Amino acid sequence: QVQLVESGGASVQAGGSLRLSCAASGDIYNSYYMAWFRQTPRKEREGVAAISSSGSTLLADSVAGRFTISRDSAEHAVLLQMNSLKPEDTAMYYCAAGPVFSLTQTTYKFWGQGTQVTVSS
Repeated sequence: QVQLVESGGASVQAGGSLRLSCAASGDIYNSYYMAWFRQTPRKEREGVAAISSSGSTLLADSVAGRFTISRDSAEHAVLLQMNSLKPEDTAMYYCAAGPVFSLTQTTYKFWGQGTQVTVSS
């Protein structure tokens, strides 16, 4: 059964940090590229970061230098470390898995339910 479960969302002050985690079922974790997306009510879902099985990463320009994506093979998890958070980072964050290494949502096949991140100024 395909399963992606996000956790770690919270409310923080600007400048703070959060670490999101996405627990994936084994077959998904081992077979697909993994990524984080985010969405607000006013915007389309946008790609934040992606990671390959070998550890190559993609980062959106808006988060480069502040966010880091990594894999925890022991836990079959994908982590998103978010530092220097800004109010504009406020969004629902989704974990995704798919066959193409990209930040384009249409290339991702499986999605989690999301975890809310709120950054106050």
